[in-house]
This record gives sequence, structure tokens and C-alpha cells, in this order.
Amino acid sequence: MADSQVTLSPVTIDPALALLEFSSIAAGVLAADAMVKKAPLDIIRAGTVQPGRFLVLVGGPVAEVEEALKAGLEAAPDVLNDHIFLPGVHPDVVRALAGERSIKTDDALGIVETITVPAAIHAADKGVKGASVNLMEIRLADGLGGKGIVFFTGAVADVEAALDITDSALEAKQKVRRVVISQLHADLAEVLHAGSHFGTQLGWRR
Repeated sequence: MADSQVTLSPVTIDPALALLEFSSIAAGVLAADAMVKKAPLDIIRAGTVQPGRFLVLVGGPVAEVEEALKAGLEAAPDVLNDHIFLPGVHPDVVRALAGERSIKTDDALGIVETITVPAAIHAADKGVKGASVNLMEIRLADGLGGKGIVFFTGAVADVEAALDITDSALEAKQKVRRVVISQLHADLAEVLHAGSHFGTQLGWRR
């Protein structure tokens, strides 16, 4: 991923993943501590993202992740922006969170833009599980004002199906916009395949 997001080993695939987004950094650290004390976990990532939010991501066996999530939800419910629990998280989502981008030349590009980080990850998981699409990229929070963006590629009908699935999975308050471009111009495709962050295209240091 182009932004400073959670870092996972690209070969680590866990049966469950949970992510919590807090509007308070202090409360987020408190919740993360409660989570790791509650159950043994295989993956623990926690830290700040723009604009002043705190993310806690955990992965591992379903029961342990569910127990940790419960502890996190109870720790600071007043400043919890959003959260997800994904038992059986799709391997492509894990790879995208690890920073991998999957570039394939396909007919259509689908974009899902969300208010929160958990909503974007939820959309990515639902879309790639429910339709024959390629998960090109997930971008989260930093450089996006806290929002999330998911890019799918594939045949037009498949991309439309993926976005219909994500639309049904998300609440209205989690959504910004969804777009399907049936035939992306070759010049723009080349630009987006290189990276969706404007600054990197101009050589800005990040």
C-alpha cells in the first residue's frame, strides 16, 4: 500500500481478522492493551493514522480474535468510530493489507470509497469473496483524510457484482461513493497501475 498503514507479513494468512478504529489515541492504546491481555493472538498491529485516529488490528484463530475484539469494544465504546470482525478473511485482503498491489489488465475498474478504515477492509473482503474480481489495491486513512479506498478490476459484470455486494454489506454512514468504469483509458490505467497516490507520481518524499 502506498500509505503508512498496518504492516503484515504477506505470507501470513490467519483464519480471522479484527480491526477497530478509535477517534481517541489514548483510548485506542488502552483498548489495544485490553485486547492483547484478553487472548493470545498471532498478529497485533496498533498505531496512529490521519486525521488523529488510532487503529488496532489483530489476527489469529477465530475464538481468540473474537474474545480480543470484545475486550476492545468494551474498553472505549464512546470513541469507537467503526470496527470489523472477519472470520475466514480472504487471503487477497491479507496480501493487500501487507502492501501488495495486484495489477491485471482487465476491462473494468471498480472503486469503493468509505468513511472509515474498517469499512474499506470489509468491502474488500466481501467483494473479492462474492465475485470473480481482482483486488488491485486497498488504501487506508493516511493521505485520505481517514477514508478508505478499494480498487477492483475484472470483467464489467463481475466488477458491478462486486460493488453491489459491497454496497449491501456497508451501512449508509460508512459509504462515500462507488464507481464502475467499464473501460479505463489506457493512459490513466498506466498511471493508476503505477500507484494511486498523487504525490508519488510527482516524486514527493513521503
